Amino acid sequence: MSLNRPERKFQRARYRLVAGFSFICLGVKAMRIKPLPPLNSLVAFEAAARHLSFTRAADELSVTQGAISRQIRHLEDYLGRNLFIRDKRALSLTTTGAEYYDSVQQSLLLLAGATGDILQWQGDQQVTVVTTNAMASFWLLPRYGEFQELHPEIDLRILAVDSLRDVRQSEFDIALFYCRTPPQDLQVTPLFSETVFPVCSPAYLEKNPQLRDPENLTQGTLLSLEVNEEWVSWTDWFRESGLPAPPDSTRRLNINNYPLVIQSALNGQGLALAWANLVDDYLNSGLLVPPVDTTLITKSQFYMLEPDQQQRPKSGVECFRRWLMSLVAQEGGLNTAAPAQDD
Repeated sequence: MSLNRPERKFQRARYRLVAGFSFICLGVKAMRIKPLPPLNSLVAFEAAARHLSFTRAADELSVTQGAISRQIRHLEDYLGRNLFIRDKRALSLTTTGAEYYDSVQQSLLLLAGATGDILQWQGDQQVTVVTTNAMASFWLLPRYGEFQELHPEIDLRILAVDSLRDVRQSEFDIALFYCRTPPQDLQVTPLFSETVFPVCSPAYLEKNPQLRDPENLTQGTLLSLEVNEEWVSWTDWFRESGLPAPPDSTRRLNINNYPLVIQSALNGQGLALAWANLVDDYLNSGLLVPPVDTTLITKSQFYMLEPDQQQRPKSGVECFRRWLMSLVAQEGGLNTAAPAQDD
C-alpha cells in the first residue's frame, strides 16, 4: 500500500517544508544506506505522532484509519519496539516513540527541503514563511489545511528555524516569531501577546494533586527548555509571577527542543511551560491541563515580520497575509482586522 497518492504529491512535499538543519559530511564513502525502515510507514508514523491520532493522520494522508494502524504496526514490528501507548482515552508516544518521532520528522523535513530546492519554486503563487519549529508544528501546520482549501493554487513553503538571527540569512515573504524587541529593518505587525503558564497531563496532575497550589509546583519535575533564545525559563516564570525561585533540589528534565518538551508533558513526565496559542489545541482536547491559574503575560509579542519592499507584494503573499490576519482576529489576537494594502 502506498500513502503517497499521486494527486496529493506527498501532501505537497510534506507542505514543502525546509528545516534549518545543517549536516556535515565527513568523507563518507559510497555505500548502501541501511538499515532503512519501511518508508511508507515513516510517513504514517510522523502524521500519527504529530496529531496523536490515527484518525486525523488518516484524514491528512487520505487513507483509512485501518491503513494507518497497519503501517504503524508494521513499523513497530520492524523496530521490535512499541512507539505508541494505546489507551482508550488517548493516544500517546512511548519514550522510544518520542525520540524516534523527532528524528523521523527532521529527516522528512530535510527530504522535503532538498526536493524543494530541485523544484526551484518560483512565481507569484509561492509564499515563503519563516518561523520556529514550535510555531510551525503547533500553530501554523494544524491550520494550514484551511488555507489550502481556500487557495489550492498557492504553494506554501515553510522554513523552520529556531533563531531570529537565522531569518536574515533566508529569503522570505513573511516571518512569524515571538520576540521582545522586533527587528528595526522589517515591517512589524503584532499578532498575539506572550502568555505563559504551566501545563501537565491530567494523569500527572492526578498523581500529584499538591501541584494545584502554585507554592508546590517545585515538587514536580520541571521540563525545562534549554536554548539561548528569548524563551521564558522556569526561573523567569517563578520570579515574574511573584513565587519563590525553584530550589537546587528541584527535579528537572532539560530538553533543547520545545516540541519534545510538550511531548514529555503529554507523556506524563512533568510540568512544562506553555505558550497560549501554541498549545490551545492540546488544552481544548484535554490532553494537557493547567494545574494552577497563575499566568504570566510578558512584554514580548508574537509578531508578523515582512521585508521592507518598495514594490507591491506578490498576490500569493497578499492572500496568505489576509488569511493570517483573519485567523488572528478569530483567535482574539492583538489586531482585529488586516490593514488595508496600499495601491
